Amino acid sequence: MSSTPPPRVGDAYNPDCPTRHILDRIGDKWAVLVLLSLKDGPVRFNLLRRRIGAISQKMLSQTLKSLERDGLVSRAAFATVPVTVEYRLTPLAGGLIGILDQITNWAETHVGDIMAARRAHDAGVEAMAA
Repeated sequence: MSSTPPPRVGDAYNPDCPTRHILDRIGDKWAVLVLLSLKDGPVRFNLLRRRIGAISQKMLSQTLKSLERDGLVSRAAFATVPVTVEYRLTPLAGGLIGILDQITNWAETHVGDIMAARRAHDAGVEAMAA
């Protein structure tokens, strides 16, 4: 028996559609970095923060709570002293990781091209302003 994808129920072009909230979540740089950091298995909060770098404790906590609320990340607390908390991807997030990997690889491959385009654009804007 073949697996068929679920039917589409959203319309991202409709301003009232909740799909836009999902796109905001998965388009957020911190969410992307958290999700990719969890792709190889569960990770504790402090290790996650070190892996991502340059993210405040507050922002990481907010991002994790949002991803948990959206069903993309699960949180498990263990009765140790101090309490150990691990985060992991949910099965729902599994289909998203490959896509995020592709986007990240594209960005890393083309960062030089993008930076050159920005410099050229900025130089042209500055020349027009002079």
